[in-house]
Order: sequence, then C-alpha cells, then structure tokens
Amino acid sequence: MTTTTATSAPAATVTTAAPASRPTTLDALAALDVAALTAVYRGGSVPDSLAALDGNPTCRMLAIRGLDHGLRGRAVRALAAARFFPWAGKSFAAEDAAHGRGVNRVRLGDGKRWFPFATKVEPSAIDGRPCIFLDYDQAPNPRPIRMIRDELREVAPGLFLGPAMLDDGRRPPRLALWFACDARGARA
Repeated sequence: MTTTTATSAPAATVTTAAPASRPTTLDALAALDVAALTAVYRGGSVPDSLAALDGNPTCRMLAIRGLDHGLRGRAVRALAAARFFPWAGKSFAAEDAAHGRGVNRVRLGDGKRWFPFATKVEPSAIDGRPCIFLDYDQAPNPRPIRMIRDELREVAPGLFLGPAMLDDGRRPPRLALWFACDARGARA
C-alpha cells in the first residue's frame, strides 16, 4: 500500500549559531536568529566615518527576541520583507566623522519621516566595544521613543547590523529586535 502525504514548500532555514561565512546581504542576515545575529554583531566594527551611512540606505527588521524560530520567526521575516511593512528604514547625514543626524522613514500616506535621532560613536550596551549609537533622546520625540537605544556596526562593506533595545535608565538596556541597513547604493 502506498501512502501519499501532502507537503508544503520547504521552510526557510534559520541559522542558530555563528554563520560559517560572514553574511553580506540583508537576505543573508534575515536568515539568522537572535543568537547568530548577536555573534555577527560582535564581529562588526565602526567605519572610519559616519558618512558611510549617508543617504537613505535599504533597511529591514530582521528578528524579534523570542519570535525568531519556527512559524512565528518565518512570519516575522516575511512581514519585515514585505513592501507594505510600515517601517521603511532610516536616513542618515554625517556632520563629521563621528557625529551625525538621522530620522526613521515610515510608509504611511505619502511617506513620513518620524522620530529623529543623533548619531555618535560610543561603547555598545551589548559588549562595550565601539558602535554607532542612535540617540533618540531628542526634543521632538515622545518619552517612549526616547527610551529606544539603537546601535549599528558594519558587518560587511556597506552593510550595517544593529540591535534595537529598550533603555529605561534603571537597568541595563533590553534587546527587543535586530535590524540592518545596506548603505551600498544609498541615495540622498
């Protein structure tokens, strides 16, 4: 007797350890879970100048802590890659080699720019090594947004990876999610 079982398309493979080779694309980073993204981030560095991020890089949310495996992880990755996902990325403008400004791009209506931030190099909340800190403690931002601590490091030429954390100032920042920005070909 022969039994036939319906199968669905193969699920995307999620890497849970440090990848054998360094990811060089947003898609390669999106295939990693929180632990693997942390390992890649620890291996990243700060560029000589924040001008390496200038313009409107292509950005993507990669993984949410606690929702990075199985069906939930696949759903998060698919949603984050969709053209209708509300967060369209970040825009950056260096003021000098170690300081700059930026804003989040949001796909609402005709496109909005919300939640400005200042950029500077300082120690990471993850491991104490230098990172690009995105400081949301800016006058136009509401209190909940001011508690966001974003960081970035370059993990491949022009490819930046970072944690988004919540920092209430009373305890160490807590990881919420990972995101990345591909500045190769970013336009002003």
